Amino acid sequence: MFFIKSIVLIIFLYLILLIFLYFYQNKLLYHPNINSYSEINNLIPKIEKVKITTSDNYKLLGWFHKKDISKKTILFLHGNAGSLENRIYKLNHFENFDLNFLIIAWRGFSGNDGKPNEKGLYEDAKGALNWLRSIGVKEEKIILYGESLGTAVAIEIGQNKKYAGMVLEAPFTSMIDMGKKYYSFFPVSFLLKDKYESVKKIQNIYFPVLVMHGKKDKIVPFKMGKKIYNSANLPKYHYFSEYDDHMMDFNESLIKELKLFIEGLN
Repeated sequence: MFFIKSIVLIIFLYLILLIFLYFYQNKLLYHPNINSYSEINNLIPKIEKVKITTSDNYKLLGWFHKKDISKKTILFLHGNAGSLENRIYKLNHFENFDLNFLIIAWRGFSGNDGKPNEKGLYEDAKGALNWLRSIGVKEEKIILYGESLGTAVAIEIGQNKKYAGMVLEAPFTSMIDMGKKYYSFFPVSFLLKDKYESVKKIQNIYFPVLVMHGKKDKIVPFKMGKKIYNSANLPKYHYFSEYDDHMMDFNESLIKELKLFIEGLN
């Protein structure tokens, strides 16, 4: 009798956990309030704060650095945690590249209204592309730069397009695969709402791709970045660091590789 009661209790607790994971998965996936405590006055490139309007009428904060509209423009799509300020140490290096850049904050991030979700982030990125087009930036001059979660968004909006190039920093194969890594005892495929199936979509990218991943990444396994690279079409390039963790160190070696990739784009 005690054994049966124990089994019933375990099943009951398991079901409670399933319900919790289903209804709170958004909070487990998106972390807008994580802050690096960096401040905008640490940003070296001069930027203009802009408002990006999405198709579903959200207003998003963006930082735009303009050198020359005829030059290439990076659209920077950040990861699942923190504000635009968290990326300042990366953006500062773009000052040395002969290009423009736009970084946007997702809905629900950096003071923006709304709650992040897969469909919403795709609309946010499309809104940024529309804004760039509205100021005269041509599609073939845009470089999509995805960071972690942003890699899935970059791959989604890059499918069957003719952008100049794509940079994927610490990409994952799918959120299902990530969920199985962290919640292996649960039916992740059934529970998960935001699936971000990048490994299927990367095959629809037909312009140059640079995959960057650290072999010491404790959040997104390096093998996922390697699989994304292996699944990508030519031309493709990689920067695989022996020592970097998830937030890659923008050291001299990485910057050199990134600059070579950008300068080599038509």
